[in-house]
Amino acid sequence: MQANLSVCGFHELAENPSTKHVRLGLKVANEFKPDLLIGLGGGSSMDCAKGINFVYSCGGRMQDYWGIGKATSDLLPMIAIPTTSGTGSETQSFALISDEDSHVKMACGDPRASCKIAILDPTLTLTQPSQVTALTGIDAITHALETFVCNRRTPISECYSREAWLHLSRGFPEVQANPISLEARGRMQLGACFAGMAIEASMLGAAHALANPLTAELGVPHGQAVGLMMPYVIRFNSKTVGNRYAELNSMIHKLVPPSAKEQYLEDELNPSERLARVIESWMQMAGLATKLNALSQWPSVSTLHSGESTDEILLKRLAGMAAKQWTATFNPRPVTEQDLLELYQQALGRTA
Repeated sequence: MQANLSVCGFHELAENPSTKHVRLGLKVANEFKPDLLIGLGGGSSMDCAKGINFVYSCGGRMQDYWGIGKATSDLLPMIAIPTTSGTGSETQSFALISDEDSHVKMACGDPRASCKIAILDPTLTLTQPSQVTALTGIDAITHALETFVCNRRTPISECYSREAWLHLSRGFPEVQANPISLEARGRMQLGACFAGMAIEASMLGAAHALANPLTAELGVPHGQAVGLMMPYVIRFNSKTVGNRYAELNSMIHKLVPPSAKEQYLEDELNPSERLARVIESWMQMAGLATKLNALSQWPSVSTLHSGESTDEILLKRLAGMAAKQWTATFNPRPVTEQDLLELYQQALGRTA
């Protein structure tokens, strides 16, 4: 009021924002006619704000901006204020918006969609439910891991990935042990932010390609899905990434639960196996599933007349969807649909 500003809030969105949420926000924007937008909340809030900005500023439908560089004019300036530590959307020019009919996640990116200002305040993350802290934190960790090895990495993106890993690998166990620690919360916010900058300068990989169908088909939260698949992708990539996983292992310090040290820090373990077990231990620490059939969303098994189980039918459908995800093309080791199927089978506790 003292600054003579009028403010209008929009709250009709949900996790994994869809074209429906963008359409509802567009209606509010058309009535209020804002001069700038503020994305306050988690990645969903920031992505929805970007989606609204695309359509409000340029017209058309959200589907028109699926891809890169589809904006037809300048967008309204945006301020991002994350209240979680996960997506890194505050430093990215992409909005992930699901098509409300097909449930396909559309990556809509344009340099003009980048936020002008990002405000990181760890006190805003203190009220997160523990599950949100875990899911968003694991998501950020996978961003650091995948950007560090993807085939579009650059010297600049590697700097961001390393810095993100240093903050996140220390901050995640700390925030699990002491959720009210502002120092740990600060590490997580900085780590997520740097990981978002790494994505912007490079890209992701097969773990995200495998995770998106689990979210679209079964409603598995993204952090749970990508964290579950990440160790299997690490093992798959081991023959291709050289000493890059060993470098990440060397940065880990004072974050392994004493009771689990011998399990995955034995000298005879190769770097990829060691790193995969670290991620699995963090998932377990946070109470998250490390196998597909441990997910509450995973359907009960029954055998069909064809002789195939519902598990097998579902895995094949998921693999087909994963093969169409563009992040799969940036994995350091090329992946086929059969490779993706085998990774799902391993995550279910089976071998091909």
